[in-house]
Formats: sequence, structure tokens, C-alpha cells
Amino acid sequence: MKKAFLILGLAIAMISCNKQESTPAYKTAYIDTAELLEKYEKFKDEDEKFKVKSQEMGRPLQAKLQAFQDEANNFQRNAQIKGMAWAQQKGAELQQREQQLAMEQDALLRQIQVESDSIRTGIIKSMKDYIKEYGKKEGYDYIYGTGDAATVLYAKDNYDITQEVLKSLNDEFKASQGKTEEKAEATEETKEEEK
Repeated sequence: MKKAFLILGLAIAMISCNKQESTPAYKTAYIDTAELLEKYEKFKDEDEKFKVKSQEMGRPLQAKLQAFQDEANNFQRNAQIKGMAWAQQKGAELQQREQQLAMEQDALLRQIQVESDSIRTGIIKSMKDYIKEYGKKEGYDYIYGTGDAATVLYAKDNYDITQEVLKSLNDEFKASQGKTEEKAEATEETKEEEK
């Protein structure tokens, strides 16, 4: 009987040791953040809108630059005809305008860069928030990022959930676009009815 209790005690001790040694399984995955940003339709959409906006912002300066170039070309032709005094005075004026246009161009490029960074930062923040909610919803313990924010040096391909998250993000963006378009159509219909 003593042997039976001893064997039973050892069996219970071994089972409890096994339970303590086993670690819980974590659900982990990683996302290629560079690919996610590159293929996210909202980012592409915002990028296209910003390109159009930056071209519009640059049109007045482009017109000034073209007018300056035309004036500089005329200066070269007229310099020999109108004499040295005129050429020196006009050359100084053109040089001053060239410096002013260069400063305007630098200011415009800085403004475009600031706005571009702001848009990119906003999209990245919303993606991070989305990934956090996605991870909670799908029961992940850890989701790592690769690409621009390389926090994973190695991962097996079967842990890559980039395509799943990308599809989910794009589906959500398309759904929100549909709601925006429906709102716009409803507003147009209301305006037409009022006429």
C-alpha cells in the first residue's frame, strides 16, 4: 500500500511539474509595413490627391518662373542693342528676381513636404490603430512589423499576415468611400429637389 501511495505521489508530482514547465502558446504574426503602406488604397488615393494639390500649388510659381525665363532671354538679345549701362541695371534686377523666385520655390517645397509628411503620418497612425484593433479582434498576442520599421530579423512565412490586414484595410476604406459617395449623391438629389 505504501508503494502504491508512493507511486501515486510521484505521478502527481511529475504531472504538476509538467504543467509548470509548459509555457503558454502565443499567437504571433508579422506584417511587412512597407508593402502594407505601398498597397493600401487609402494611401494611394491620398497620394494622388496630394500630387494634384501640389501641382495646383506650384502653378503660380511656375508661371512666374516662365515669365522670368522669357525676360532673361530678352535681356540677352537686348543687352548688345541697349548698351552696357542698361545691361548692368537690368542684370542686377534680374539677379534679384532670380533670388526671390528661388526663395519662393524653397518655401513652396518646404510647405509641400510638411503637408506630405502630415498626410503620411496620419495614415500611418490610423494603420497602427487598425492593426492594434485587428490584433485584439483576431486574438494575437504579438504582431511584429518589418520593412521601414524593421522590428523582426527573421520570421517564418506562415506568420506573415500582411495580405489579410491589407485586404481588411482596403475593404474598410472601400466601404467608407461608398458611404461618402452615397452622402454626396443624397446631397445632390436634395439640391435638385429644392430647385
